[in-house]
Amino acid sequence: MNIRRVANFLPAAALALALPQAAQAADASVILTDSSGRPVRDAVVIADGVTGPAPRPRKFRITQRDMAFHPFVLVVPTGSSVEFANLDPFRHHVYSFSRGNKFELRLFGKGESRSISFNTPGVAAIGCNIHDSMSAFVYVVSTSAFGQSDADGRVVLRDVGTGRVNLRIWHPLLRAPGNQLSIAVDTNTKRPIPVQLKLRQLAPASHY
Repeated sequence: MNIRRVANFLPAAALALALPQAAQAADASVILTDSSGRPVRDAVVIADGVTGPAPRPRKFRITQRDMAFHPFVLVVPTGSSVEFANLDPFRHHVYSFSRGNKFELRLFGKGESRSISFNTPGVAAIGCNIHDSMSAFVYVVSTSAFGQSDADGRVVLRDVGTGRVNLRIWHPLLRAPGNQLSIAVDTNTKRPIPVQLKLRQLAPASHY
């Protein structure tokens, strides 16, 4: 084989080696509804067994407005910091008793903010020690294969692979142990995968 033929052969060989790996990449699109067929937003969906670089920590923000936390559910990578900003004309006292992510941000008033880092994967339930009706959830993830359903109940997980994939679905109102269930889906389908969830009740309208 002469030099010219070798030069022409190498790019083709590299492409051939790359094709099987690229073929394994696939997205999983899921549509979540409740038992009445209404879309379920704010559900956290994680694909188990997917290898990839861990997401980098980032800075996030939750506001207290009209005596409610916004957003109601926030998904953050491990090690991320969340700023709690008070936009109400009265003071709040934000806390969590959740294992691994316990904290307490004592009274702070309008225009003030406090920050906390979330270092343990899992769910942190957030409350206000002054206003018992206020609640929110921070879901801490250590994998890149996650997503959160939007107002249409849709969530897309990128590059989870082809074939059978196990999904963990969490929602604060889900009727399941730990508000979480696991299902196996087939990512070979090109259509969104419908999943029906049984919820305890509708989330407070103030969150939406």
